Amino acid sequence: MKIKAIIFGSTGMIGRGVLLECLESPLVESVLVINRRPCGENNPKLKEIIHNDLFDISSLAEKLTGYDTCFFCLGISSAGITKDEYYKITYELTINAAQILLKANKDITFCYISGAGTDSTEKGRMAWARVKGKLENTLLAMPFKKAYMFRPALILPKKGIKSRTKLYNISYALLKPFNSILKHFEGSVTDTEILGKAMIHVAANGFNKNILESIDINNIGKGK
Repeated sequence: MKIKAIIFGSTGMIGRGVLLECLESPLVESVLVINRRPCGENNPKLKEIIHNDLFDISSLAEKLTGYDTCFFCLGISSAGITKDEYYKITYELTINAAQILLKANKDITFCYISGAGTDSTEKGRMAWARVKGKLENTLLAMPFKKAYMFRPALILPKKGIKSRTKLYNISYALLKPFNSILKHFEGSVTDTEILGKAMIHVAANGFNKNILESIDINNIGKGK
């Protein structure tokens, strides 16, 4: 089954990884990216919408029809921002977009990049984990055709991808000599290429779990 995918966040490290895999994959027929700025890719499969206010995409509804998959890769670290800001950017923005997508495409599969340590009980000690847990629970309760929550831990950039966060790029450079060792820690380490392949495979073929941890991502992305 070939998919027609919408990607949010393709200018970020994870979203760009997903975009590159989509453009290369025979399982993906077409891709629409929605960004605040151009993604910098030119491909016959690709369409791009530049939209400054991602908190309100209602004006784009007509342009979102005809797609059967959403890869939602927008995200932000909780470091350096208030709890209210993190909640608004993480929870409210995602749910607002998900609601518009559902109205435009009733039979859409929603794949969300969450994170290892997310708290499904919404009662744990870490505020970010509670917010992510609430978001996952809300998405899973929405009437998508299917919904999958991907919970990677450490993600290594591949294919020349760089993070927009300078500190992360420094960390990746320091880790690079150890990448051959890190790849053996499949329960806690993956990379942008494997993650992208795993998301495409799950969207196209389904999976027997709605929440996928790093080990699941690696197994699927490596074709195990």
